[in-house]
Amino acid sequence: MDNRPIGVFDSGLGGLTAVKELLKILPHENIVYFGDTGRVPYGSRSRETIMKYARQDAAFLKTYDVKMIIAACGTVSSVAENLGDGLGVPFTGVLRPTAEAAAKATKNRRVGVIGTTATIRSGSYRRALAEIDPGIEVFDQDCPLFVPLVENGFISEDDEVTRLVAQRYLEPLRQAQIDTLILGCTHYPIIQQIISKTVGKQVTLIDSGRETALFCARTLREQNLLCGREEEGDRRFFVSDQIEGFSKIAGIFLGCDVKNGVSHVDIESY
Repeated sequence: MDNRPIGVFDSGLGGLTAVKELLKILPHENIVYFGDTGRVPYGSRSRETIMKYARQDAAFLKTYDVKMIIAACGTVSSVAENLGDGLGVPFTGVLRPTAEAAAKATKNRRVGVIGTTATIRSGSYRRALAEIDPGIEVFDQDCPLFVPLVENGFISEDDEVTRLVAQRYLEPLRQAQIDTLILGCTHYPIIQQIISKTVGKQVTLIDSGRETALFCARTLREQNLLCGREEEGDRRFFVSDQIEGFSKIAGIFLGCDVKNGVSHVDIESY
């Protein structure tokens, strides 16, 4: 049994989709979350910059003696695939758990992938799906406006702006007759109702946050790292920009008040 916290980081709010699932699956675990809100989005950055940011994010989490680190960020998972080397604790991104879930879910072997520009440009999901099942056809599309829309609160199912952007991005995937769609950025499940309406209810959406949380639970169980407490775990949130904006949206999304649990950190010092 191990009562150390699980460390989770993302470029901003998106990683909260993984935290939300962790709270359901592992309610007794302590969680430390870092959202790099001062440098979001990562998806338009160079590979070198993304690697630098990811190393700083992981270094910060390690100061809290975390027992596992989750890069709840599709961009980091796709571009900084070797980040876990040398961390000294179990590590996962969202890429492999999500690709495996999609390969299992598809019936017609036509899988769509949406993500940031950096994620799609990397070809990471294409490679992962090809390793799992070379017969799967992959149709990918970058959706660079989704992250700022989510970060700025345009998340209502009826939001006209987000709906129009989704139609513009997703029409080619609908035309490709995919039956499974990977939400390759952890921001995207926050607007999954809009995405589902756009591509059609018959398309199975693969939530990278949920699949990664399930993988985390399996890893901790297999390595005997689950906590031994019965009470609800502690949750601490850190951001690199203003606390207020994050607290408001995070509270709405997680369904609980996080205002007193959010602190600012100078991530450039790590």
